[in-house]
Amino acid sequence: MKTIGLLGGMSWESTLVYYRLINQGVRERLGGLRSAPIILNSLDFAEVEPLQVSGDWPGLTQLLLDAARRVEQAGAEGLVVATNTMHKVADEIESSIGIPLIHVVDVTAAALERDGIERVGLLGTRFTMEDGFWRDRLQRRFGIETIVPEPDQMTTINQVIFEELCHGVIRDDSRRRYLQVIASLNQRGARAVILGCTEIGMLVGPDDIPVPLYDTTELHAAAAVDFAIGESDAS
Repeated sequence: MKTIGLLGGMSWESTLVYYRLINQGVRERLGGLRSAPIILNSLDFAEVEPLQVSGDWPGLTQLLLDAARRVEQAGAEGLVVATNTMHKVADEIESSIGIPLIHVVDVTAAALERDGIERVGLLGTRFTMEDGFWRDRLQRRFGIETIVPEPDQMTTINQVIFEELCHGVIRDDSRRRYLQVIASLNQRGARAVILGCTEIGMLVGPDDIPVPLYDTTELHAAAAVDFAIGESDAS
């Protein structure tokens, strides 16, 4: 198996999910006591989040690039950045390391294409919903149109992520508000919904909504499993 490099800690709540899903996937595919070779570099989110808020993306790029290089130097053969928001700087990281980066947008788009989804709603942090790095890549590379929540809905989505989910707090009222946003996206033409933040799957699942749900954490982890056992394009 190939060794997976995992950049986590953004937040560590979702990194736990990545670690579990990747190892479960390897065990299910290979059986026995098999588990995934992983080199984990878990960042301190208290150092990352203020840079996001202040818009210091050059600083964030350097922070993640240094972390990615340490993972590569430790022996990782492929890189998984275990956060959607920080894929804003994924191109810079990918061009500066010598191992493949498994991009969360690409693996999600592959699932959407497989299912014939051409218009999709996107939930995530305010950075992910407002910035074009997710939407533009989906449109440019895969021809998939993205619908994002209205500004007041974005505020709700973002607050729940940072004030609750990143702390491991799950509230029924927050789930209800998320479902209202999803219903609104569906009414505006979204034929499916992307959970474009690695924590949202802790709150909303496929049984909660009437349209297909694409959890980027699950899809990204599955792609990491494919890479590790040699069944991905990145390999």
